[in-house]
Amino acid sequence: MKLTLGKIHIQDIVFSDETKLENGVLHVNAQEYEQMVLEDEKIATVSFDIAKPGESVRITPVKDVIEPRVKVEGPGGIFPGMIADVETVGSGRTHALSGMALVTAGPIVGFQEGIVDMTGPGADYTPFSKTLNLVMVCTPVEGIESHDYERAVRMAGFRVACSLGELGRDVEPDEIEEFETPDFVEGMNQFAGLPRVAYVQMLQSQGLLHDTYVYGVDAKQILPTILYPTESMDGAIVSGNCVSACDKNPTYIHQNNGVVRDLFAEHGKTLNFVAHIITNENVYLADKERSSNQTAKLCRMLGLDGVIVSQEGFGNPDTDLIMNCKKIEAQGVKTVIITDEYAGRDGKSQSLADADAAADAVVTGGNANQVITLPPMDKVIGTLDYVNKIAGASADTLQEDGSLVVELQVITGATNETGFNMLSAR
Repeated sequence: MKLTLGKIHIQDIVFSDETKLENGVLHVNAQEYEQMVLEDEKIATVSFDIAKPGESVRITPVKDVIEPRVKVEGPGGIFPGMIADVETVGSGRTHALSGMALVTAGPIVGFQEGIVDMTGPGADYTPFSKTLNLVMVCTPVEGIESHDYERAVRMAGFRVACSLGELGRDVEPDEIEEFETPDFVEGMNQFAGLPRVAYVQMLQSQGLLHDTYVYGVDAKQILPTILYPTESMDGAIVSGNCVSACDKNPTYIHQNNGVVRDLFAEHGKTLNFVAHIITNENVYLADKERSSNQTAKLCRMLGLDGVIVSQEGFGNPDTDLIMNCKKIEAQGVKTVIITDEYAGRDGKSQSLADADAAADAVVTGGNANQVITLPPMDKVIGTLDYVNKIAGASADTLQEDGSLVVELQVITGATNETGFNMLSAR
């Protein structure tokens, strides 16, 4: 499976009478996209704004972040099972509007939504302070159920992102990247002598509003399975969850999964990147046992020498993480786990809810309970009405001068475990 990814570098975003992409500048007719979003009767109002790196701007509450892409050649389309038909993606050619993101925001669905600061100390902890952001702020119709509101905003974001991505269909990319994973037999012969390595990605699926979708199917309903690593680049995995902002992998992170990219960078050099294994995170013990058993079985069937395991979320999913680690190690496959920690504000509490001697190679994203003061910003996109209620905040979070005293877990992408590790980079 081979995918050519053409990156079109976006230099600026401006509002305009005409939506177009010209000389690296994205021109957006906001009224055109407002009409598109309001076609969903569950959304009462929508507005668009722009946030650029270095500006004194705070975006909150953040729901999802999406990179606009378009399928130029090959089967399927972007976000299969959600927007495009359910075809296997990950091959051919895809163009991405690189350096920008569509951010969805608005009144909270659940209490676990986040903040993006475009400058100041908070900007150091989120990758989305470095992107040019087109922000879509939605409000729901009165009386709507939370899960219906979440779905409406999620799907509106995908529709807008796909429309923006279409602008890059006939544009010559500024940068070309190629990613190729040979079939198993071919790979064994081609890279004989190199360790066979896979990526085991645990997808958040732990209860209502903790949803991740694979080809349009809620990950709660899947058994662990194998993907080509390029499938996620075409949007085969998307976010629909409201887990704490620092742990949440927005759709953008799935599209640009850092573990996948790092493994590709070493593919054929120091290792043989065999497969992307996806599994879920469950509430009940029997489901945890089932999924971890199946994950370990796949690792054995593939004849792996090592895996990297990442989790999404914390607390209860720590058990899934350790189960996967123990059972994969028991198959003779070496594991490295990627996680963050919740060690209390003083750093003295047990940092994971579960542990085992098999988990002896750990990459940490740092302590998400660490307290930080976010200074006031000149502009807020969205609303501060809920900032005292989101996970990692308190009744005293919002100060009189507009500053926020919060735990790092409120910052979108602060310690997420799929390659954009702001804490470990500091």
